[in-house]
Amino acid sequence: MTNSINIIRSKNKKLVVHEVDISHVRLVELSQLADQAKPFYDWVERRTKNVMKNSKSFEDNIMIMTKEQIAQVIKDCYTDNSSKVPMLFDGVGRSYPHNKACFYFLSWIIRDAPQQRLSPLISRMTRHNKDLKKIEAEIDSLAALYVEYRNNARNFKWESIREVVIDRLEGSRRSISGHLLEANIRASIATAFQNYYAINMDYGVYDNIVINNKQISIGSDTIDVSAMLTKDKNIKYLYIPVKSRETEGGGHSHLFSRDIITAVNNIKANVPIAHIAVVIVATNWSNSEIESILKDIDIVFHFDMNPNELNILDDDSQREINVYIERVLKGEI
Repeated sequence: MTNSINIIRSKNKKLVVHEVDISHVRLVELSQLADQAKPFYDWVERRTKNVMKNSKSFEDNIMIMTKEQIAQVIKDCYTDNSSKVPMLFDGVGRSYPHNKACFYFLSWIIRDAPQQRLSPLISRMTRHNKDLKKIEAEIDSLAALYVEYRNNARNFKWESIREVVIDRLEGSRRSISGHLLEANIRASIATAFQNYYAINMDYGVYDNIVINNKQISIGSDTIDVSAMLTKDKNIKYLYIPVKSRETEGGGHSHLFSRDIITAVNNIKANVPIAHIAVVIVATNWSNSEIESILKDIDIVFHFDMNPNELNILDDDSQREINVYIERVLKGEI
């Protein structure tokens, strides 16, 4: 175990013009999240090269492929049963199931709002033809859309698709204002997993990673962010309780620390071999009170800032999360 406390201080920069802050923090958040879709784009590109038996880019191949070839690429994406496939996340770091990730990503490129607009049309197809499977209707529909509208869309480079992804992520990010802190930490963990995949094309000693999309309960405690790390049929868990405090010092600090200790002890009692990383977001908090539990956890990330200041992490802060996740995936801790 690393048994360390990493203190991370706010580096949020304000853009002040005539004494007014006009910062566009959301653009930074969304662009960083959109970059986590790049491994998925690269993975789809490799599927097109495999079908076409060439080394051309996705944007070149998609313009010359027949409908049957495009359908084969989409089918290959859907039916890739290998566990080491990239994940696709929404605007708050929640991973989509693989088939839905394929459908959403390939739809985003050629047609807006797949869930709200395209899915009902596909449901109508399967109602009209009881022998038609949903996956077949999705593949046929997407292939037809690409052939029909690729000359209109025209630019299928990652830089252009990245802008589309940013637009798609914004909607899901707007919907979670009440759980923004939890969402930001989940997004940073998702970013760390994708960063490792982008470099290594796998998840280290594990076959597959699933990030839980919501809080889970262990005993009497609620764990904000968690993930399941699968090797063969064995599952190891990563639990990340997130504790925040806006007040400073006094008795509140002691109660705050006591809550952290209780949460960790509860996890250890119920899941003894789990990875535990504690995230604390509080100003002027003394970490000496939790030294008794450091031997039972991997690491503490203490964000020395007001919870309202914690947005998507800056590069240096994200790198610290990346290093921790890398060590977990390599089996070093």
